[in-house]
Amino acid sequence: MCGIAGIIGPNAHQPILLNMLAVQKHRGPDFTGNWLIENQVAFGHNRLSIIDLSDAGNQPFLSDCGNYVLIFNGEIYNYLELRKTLQSKYIFKTQSDTEVLLNAYREWGEKCLDQCNGMFSFAIWNIKEQTLFAARDRFGVKPFYYYFDQNNFYFASEINTLFAADVAKIPNDKVWLNFFSEGSYGLPNETFWTNIHQLEAGHFLTLKNNHLQIKKWYHFEERIVQLQNQFAQNEEEYITSLLLKAINLRFRADVPIGFNLSGGLDSSTLLALIDQQNIDKSTIEAFTFVTNDERYDELPWVKAMLEKRQYPLNICTLSANEIPDLALKMAQHQAEPYGGIPTIAYSKIFKTASEKGVKVLLDGQGSDEAWAGYDYYVSNSDSVVQGVTKSPFRIGVLDNDFAKDYSKTNYPKPFDDHLLNLQYRDLFYTKIPRALRFNDRVSMLYGTELREPFLDYELVEYVFSRPTNFKIKDGAQKWMLRKIAEKFLQKDLVLAPKRPLQTPQREWLSEDLKAWVTAEVEQLEKNNWFDKKQLQSELKNFFQGDNQSSFHIWQWINAAQLLKS
Repeated sequence: MCGIAGIIGPNAHQPILLNMLAVQKHRGPDFTGNWLIENQVAFGHNRLSIIDLSDAGNQPFLSDCGNYVLIFNGEIYNYLELRKTLQSKYIFKTQSDTEVLLNAYREWGEKCLDQCNGMFSFAIWNIKEQTLFAARDRFGVKPFYYYFDQNNFYFASEINTLFAADVAKIPNDKVWLNFFSEGSYGLPNETFWTNIHQLEAGHFLTLKNNHLQIKKWYHFEERIVQLQNQFAQNEEEYITSLLLKAINLRFRADVPIGFNLSGGLDSSTLLALIDQQNIDKSTIEAFTFVTNDERYDELPWVKAMLEKRQYPLNICTLSANEIPDLALKMAQHQAEPYGGIPTIAYSKIFKTASEKGVKVLLDGQGSDEAWAGYDYYVSNSDSVVQGVTKSPFRIGVLDNDFAKDYSKTNYPKPFDDHLLNLQYRDLFYTKIPRALRFNDRVSMLYGTELREPFLDYELVEYVFSRPTNFKIKDGAQKWMLRKIAEKFLQKDLVLAPKRPLQTPQREWLSEDLKAWVTAEVEQLEKNNWFDKKQLQSELKNFFQGDNQSSFHIWQWINAAQLLKS
């Protein structure tokens, strides 16, 4: 996993490109490369070496025909199979998935995307045709941001990289307003900054003669309709095989691998399926975070799960007094609002892994969305926040002139089934997009790569397409996943109680960090988006016990830290 950056247009100059690459060097500390034709195209790459650690895998990567230049962030998990298909027509000089991807594009053009099982964002420059082709993976695991002023097209793996190219940092009022009003983080093509866009998951773009065209290549909805009438003869066995394959593919690496562990079903299943892999397990390590608060920590369950297993456990501790410094660092790094103290706690895992030389980590992200694990899937709620009985938003603190432009976000409902539409929303518009963004930044901040087997597209498609009673049965959510987990874990299946909160965020913000919270929120009083009196009133209510949810407090802290810089 790496960082990519580029400029198409008259501003394609090496000094600008080098500034961009310097800002995202953490994404690829192993090598920084660039290729350019002055005033026309500039490609840059920060490399984190995972597959083929030799210099031959460095980027920008030029095709042997001399016409194509590739910069690529991510992994093509099935690169060995693709290489075997292509090797009769192309000469391979490396063992990298980078070369496989470039030759796949040469062979199939945009259709190469359908052949790739992986997480990726990449850009290819066709020298003869002077055309840019760029694409993003099915679920948007890897980021792609861009700015286009009709003369110059800038793109990068992180928003801060675009700011380094002197792209203006102007708040996108519409996205911020919806964030405060309904907790949304923007549509899949939006960011919190005006004129800085995302290439949507499952889309590609072409740019030629200043004409930008964006097309959808991954038609998830059509795949689901096709699969709804297809049933494996033994579904439990078939899905188990998909899970085992997804994990096996994600163990392809030439560097040490570990995994993130909590006490829940997803982690238990991941652990059980790692046990089944025919790989060298002697170097694999487990990681978990704690806050030393027994109401939230899942350490007893994690230790019980590992009791009879050989994997060393790294316990990564977060304390309240670290939050002020880490919160600011994370805000500046994310460049957009992020998921609160749990995200900061999660970052501790990647920091520890990096210090130990573990470059790749697996986790259970994506299971709840495909297998219907959230509580509101059974409560007929349209909520996007778990574990609350009243609204987590405080729209009364917003200035009337700012708030009057609010328009509720309406998400597509491509299916006839209410549950499928909620899952679809979470997979492509709410839960997964924001979690992937948070996780990409916290992992790459420490030069580590995160892989998510539960987001393997073949697995997601099949599980998503199954009837409701496959996912929710006899009051149990993620029913089939539980059956599979029990088969492997048998009597030693140990699960922490399902709970929406992972850290004592509300307690820390209302007690331990009260002075810091007050000072941060006071910064917003200078902003014309807020009603000063209402802001202070709601903050007082929070400190006095109205703290079932601390989401609104974290929203304000994020805003204060992002808008003042």
